[in-house]
Amino acid sequence: MKYVIKHENRNRIRFHLSMSRFSFRQADILEYYLLSYDEVIEARIYERTADAVIIYSGERARTLEIIRDFSFESAKVSDRQLECSGRELNAYYRDRIVTSIIMHYGKRLIVPAPIRRIWILIKTARYIIRGLKTIGKGGLKVELLDSIAITAAIATKDYKTASSVMFLLKIGDTLEEWTRKKSVDDLARRMSLNIDKVWLKTPGGDVFTDSDKIVCGDKVVVHMGNIIPFDGKVCDGEALVNQASLTGEAEAVRKAAGSAVFAGTVLEEGELTIEVSSVSGSGRFDKIVRMIEESEKMKSTVEGKAERLADRLVPYTLAAAGLTYLLSRNVSKAISVLMVDYSCALKMAMPISVLSAIKESADYGITVKGGRFMEEVAAADTIVFDKTGTLTMARPMVAKVVSFNGEPEDELLRQAACLEEHFPHSVAKAVVDAAIRKGLTHEEMHSKVEYIVAHGIASSIDGKKAIIGSYHFVFEDEKAVVPDGTQDVFENLPAHYSHLYFAKGGKLCACILIEDPMREEASEVVEKLKASGFEHIVMMTGDSERTAASIARAAGIDEYYSEVLPEDKASYVERAKKEGRHVIMVGDGINDSPALSAADVGIAISDGAEIARQIADITISSSDLHSIVMLRELSVLLMKRIRFNYRTIVGFNTALIALGIAGVMPPATSAMLHNGSTVALGLKSMTNLLPE
Repeated sequence: MKYVIKHENRNRIRFHLSMSRFSFRQADILEYYLLSYDEVIEARIYERTADAVIIYSGERARTLEIIRDFSFESAKVSDRQLECSGRELNAYYRDRIVTSIIMHYGKRLIVPAPIRRIWILIKTARYIIRGLKTIGKGGLKVELLDSIAITAAIATKDYKTASSVMFLLKIGDTLEEWTRKKSVDDLARRMSLNIDKVWLKTPGGDVFTDSDKIVCGDKVVVHMGNIIPFDGKVCDGEALVNQASLTGEAEAVRKAAGSAVFAGTVLEEGELTIEVSSVSGSGRFDKIVRMIEESEKMKSTVEGKAERLADRLVPYTLAAAGLTYLLSRNVSKAISVLMVDYSCALKMAMPISVLSAIKESADYGITVKGGRFMEEVAAADTIVFDKTGTLTMARPMVAKVVSFNGEPEDELLRQAACLEEHFPHSVAKAVVDAAIRKGLTHEEMHSKVEYIVAHGIASSIDGKKAIIGSYHFVFEDEKAVVPDGTQDVFENLPAHYSHLYFAKGGKLCACILIEDPMREEASEVVEKLKASGFEHIVMMTGDSERTAASIARAAGIDEYYSEVLPEDKASYVERAKKEGRHVIMVGDGINDSPALSAADVGIAISDGAEIARQIADITISSSDLHSIVMLRELSVLLMKRIRFNYRTIVGFNTALIALGIAGVMPPATSAMLHNGSTVALGLKSMTNLLPE
């Protein structure tokens, strides 16, 4: 596409495309296109001027080639990404604020004073009605205080003060609405679906295909632990579906043939074949936004306290104004008290602080589903880690396949991958990836696959029962035996690998050795968490004592538990909570879900099972465990900011009331300083907690 470079310096280019302006959709397409290249570090699009600024790494010629190759028609951006854009929202609120400022000050220059006063009276009526409605609902709220203050200013013919108060209230309301809406949308955007592949049911068997190729009427198979990718109707199977992401329901709902299912819900148990009715997610983004806005999880304890305190202070402010008038018989002093209240700042600064912190967390790859979870993270003294995929690498690898039945190792790996590919677990993915790397393709050779949480997989191959999983599952639960003559090989399997056992017909046929190295940053993260105030750092795993001890020792963790089941993890969390501890659980798999639910805060790794991400209160990027340290720091700083806001609001407004009662400060000045400080504190609360 034709473009002109308007400005350029080292690794930064501002260019203009040959058009007058972008639509919001075009601006989003260009931004997504540019950011899809590794060479582009940052991209900012200005829709009104059809300009773009990019910061890049690498060769300048390559960057110019990327710009030159762009066209709106050929750029591949999914409707899901465009649906989740916040560009139009930001432009709408920016325009609202700019328009309000221009109108407010422009009227003073253009509109004659008598007409301005009529307009002020009309606007005053709206505030009076809003204040009276709060009385009708059985309470004295800040809206009533605002209406009395504005009415008192009108009564003393101080139209300028009345106008300024209404203007500042409007700006404050708009800023709060913008910040809340933007924070909610940013959170919803990160919670939206990101499913690239699905199982498509065809006459020739199930095919793993791109989700973008699915059309209405297609049938897709969803296995246990996976997210349901589309709205549709169940045509086969029976399952329990967790719909908490849409409805907030705590209990999973039974789904069978004929039941409706919705994109974004998670299949907890069973398997379903779904006939797709909508491939666009059926407003999935909007559903999430509504769920977040309605959810009480969005409010932290301090937010709730701020709102309740704000409303409780209204009668005292009214009483103080009345008492001031009775003692001084000075209307101006009484109005000065009315012009200043604690409520407005408390109700504005606290939610904005929390939502801004959630947004800042998102910038670091941390998705927080509600303010109260950051509050809990700040207070936590115990953190429990799952091992596999959490303290160890999210992508373990197959080191070797040891055959026990004479079949070739590649054939055994192919069969194991055929079973494992249906389930979302890091070890299962390692087996599948190993088969792919070796080019071991397969047709579906087994019967229906059953996943036994924290144990393994059961199916049948060539009429023989096939199982794959842990030692406990294969040998103790299923009573499989080691073939004659191979006992020495079995007893001398390398101890430094995790072992995945594969048996057919009751006999061990293979042991898959899994190399699952500890994350490089794990020990450093554990050390930093100890320094940040965590008194108990615990590791829990279903692996053997040998493997668990090795990882715990390397990570610097003193308390660990091996060969545990999902219910054991949850029991530990419940027990710790009864002892008065605040517990964080960090995990990534289906078997971590009970503990994630039981903890004060459940943190899921983003590359883990969908059900873990849905149940968890917070999701972190899987690339680096330092995100947990970052989350702790952000949460502590948020609580410090909230305490600072409390002190500032109470101290500053108390001083204004005292000066008003003393007659030192007129009502207009009190109102301006009060509302100005409220907006300033709100703007300060929108700034980042961590330095750039």
